[in-house]
Amino acid sequence: MPDLLIELFSEEIPARMQARAREDLKKLVTDGLVEAGLTYASAGAFSTPRRLVLSVEGLSAESPTLREERKGPKADAPAAAIEGFLRSTGLTRDQLETREDKKGAVLFAVVEKPGRRAPDIVAEVLERTIRTFPWPKSMRWGTGSLRWVRPLHSILCLLSDEAGSQVVPVTVDQVTAVNTTEGHRFMAPGRFAVTGFDDYRAKLQRAFVMLDAAEREQAIWHEATTQAFAQGLEVVPDAGLLAEVAGLVEWPVVLMGPIGEEFLGLPPEVLQTSMCEHQKFFSVRNPATGRIEKFVTVANRETADHGATILKGNAKVLSARLSDARFFWENDRRTVQTVGLEGMAAGLAHVTFHNKLGSQADRIARIEALAREIAPLVGASPDLAAEAARVAKADLQSAMVGEFPELQGTMGSYYARAAGLPEAVAQACKAHYQPLGPSDAVPTDPVSVTVALADKIDTLTGFWAIDEKPTGSKDPFALRRAAVGVIRLLLAAEIRLHLTRLVRDSIWVHRMRPVYEAGTGQEGELYFLERLRILLEERPDSSVETLAEGLVQDFAANVPPIEVAGYGTVAEVVAAIDVSGYDLLSFFHDRLKVHLREQGIRHDVIDACLAMPGNDDLTLLVKRAEALSAFLKTDDGTNLLQGFKRANNILAQAEAKDGVEYSFGADPKFAETDAERALFAALEQAEAAIAPALQAEDFGAAMAAMAALRAPIDAFFDTVQVNADNPVLRRNRLNMLHSIRATCASVADLTRIEG
Repeated sequence: MPDLLIELFSEEIPARMQARAREDLKKLVTDGLVEAGLTYASAGAFSTPRRLVLSVEGLSAESPTLREERKGPKADAPAAAIEGFLRSTGLTRDQLETREDKKGAVLFAVVEKPGRRAPDIVAEVLERTIRTFPWPKSMRWGTGSLRWVRPLHSILCLLSDEAGSQVVPVTVDQVTAVNTTEGHRFMAPGRFAVTGFDDYRAKLQRAFVMLDAAEREQAIWHEATTQAFAQGLEVVPDAGLLAEVAGLVEWPVVLMGPIGEEFLGLPPEVLQTSMCEHQKFFSVRNPATGRIEKFVTVANRETADHGATILKGNAKVLSARLSDARFFWENDRRTVQTVGLEGMAAGLAHVTFHNKLGSQADRIARIEALAREIAPLVGASPDLAAEAARVAKADLQSAMVGEFPELQGTMGSYYARAAGLPEAVAQACKAHYQPLGPSDAVPTDPVSVTVALADKIDTLTGFWAIDEKPTGSKDPFALRRAAVGVIRLLLAAEIRLHLTRLVRDSIWVHRMRPVYEAGTGQEGELYFLERLRILLEERPDSSVETLAEGLVQDFAANVPPIEVAGYGTVAEVVAAIDVSGYDLLSFFHDRLKVHLREQGIRHDVIDACLAMPGNDDLTLLVKRAEALSAFLKTDDGTNLLQGFKRANNILAQAEAKDGVEYSFGADPKFAETDAERALFAALEQAEAAIAPALQAEDFGAAMAAMAALRAPIDAFFDTVQVNADNPVLRRNRLNMLHSIRATCASVADLTRIEG
């Protein structure tokens, strides 16, 4: 069985495109070969800046001959039907077979497709692959029609076996397949012939080309860390930069140089970011001081002076870059020392956050108000949290963040310290953006947690208020990430916070902004009613008139007077209000389901807990879900669930049949058997234990008390006929089933558990 080697040799392929291109080449070619009837043992794809390579081992020499039988119309069918069948098969009438069927003579076509040689199939598949290759960006050159990421210079396509190798005849535009390739552009110019993959890889290595990207990464990292270690330093890990640099060179040569003394006072993050973004340099840190003192660059060739000229040129360019960074740093610190961090933030009043949500300054004011409300729940000082909220985004106005947006927050923490603000405020400037993803760290300082929660809740409620919600795979404002961030913050710190009121109040603030700006009118009355509805839900014992009267005074301070007479009953008020946007809690629940499923808690377990009161307290909700999940993994949990479902099904059928609800309490005096009396006693004990356990939020104890019902319920169903002939006994037993259902339902809605 032959092996296949393909190399597509071109001008430099952007590093960011190489990994995807390797996978695309492998998939397109191997899928095409298999679809054409060939099989193979294994395949591997490789890339360097100038070549895409595919090696396929154990390729079948030809595709098999295929024999297909197709049933046609009856032998005496109309001529038109037979002619249509002939056209579809490509046969003539005398080539059809007539066979007897249950319904008479039927025509059959036997079509044989002969096998094809591997070279013919490979040529066809490779040409199609090249012409349809899915580059993110491609170009044309010369007079041809071919599009490639950069001009394609040559195609190497070989089939090799024990007898030797042969070039597969492929021509794409003016490029015809050959058995030669090139090594390193400078260190080994000129072409050379190869006979197969092993020969190809060995000759490339001798021609100063390291074919495997993973091997180049390993070589770069090993040499860089070795050089740093020899000087008592360490290389700052950066997996993304390592992958990118490995895609820029065919023969990596690691060089380490110093950073000018005048730049060592810059924050490490500034040095790292500047060197990584602009120069693709690794940062080398002194572990004793934490300072970035040197850099590592990766050249693409060896030189007679061992890289001295390369290092000199790189150091000169780096010095210019870092001079800019030092200017930004010093200029920003002067601004902070002159006007303070809040003074730096003043310009955010002229920066639009969103045209429907106001400026960044408007957003900061909302975050500050939220932070004051959240702070006591987190154990933070409201004044300190409010101060942190006011300056957390001030660095968006700094020159440094203008140049390096990825340093937002980080620079804020430095400027806060330079302004003499408390350390908790400085930490919040950086940490309030966290967590940025499922693996990002969660802040722990109470002030940071407070501002992070306020920031994310304001973002979510703002876009919910203007109906900019995620749809399908589209989430342009990263609202799913914000929701997961809220969830992780609440759970990590075990914060007891009821989201419903916080979310509704925040949405209302967003919706009232245009009303405050434009006056009242119809929109003002709508949002007045909306606020009135929220107050009615919070204070159900108050009258509409009393609440409306107090609300008018609140509105009067912000907008012209609103006429509120005659709004009617609570039902009429509720009916008059647009409540769209208040489904944000469901969005949190959906994100929480995903988060908990990753921790092994089933979706139906979460649903059973979501159906319980207090489901807007996510910390409480998760405690309940974890306890229920653990309980259902035990034998007691599994068997009790079966007993509960049996009781619930019998009760539901009886209530549907009789048209009554059996919930008036079972009476032990009507118990006829020991099993009934034992179940009465067990239910009484369980209820007495479950209620205080739930009050104390000890869900483990509540589950344990519920588990004690397993044996009495099993015994009851084994020995007692619920639907007895005696109507008194039947009613009493059905009421007992209701007690089972009610006792279990006080812990979780077990009807939602599957299985």
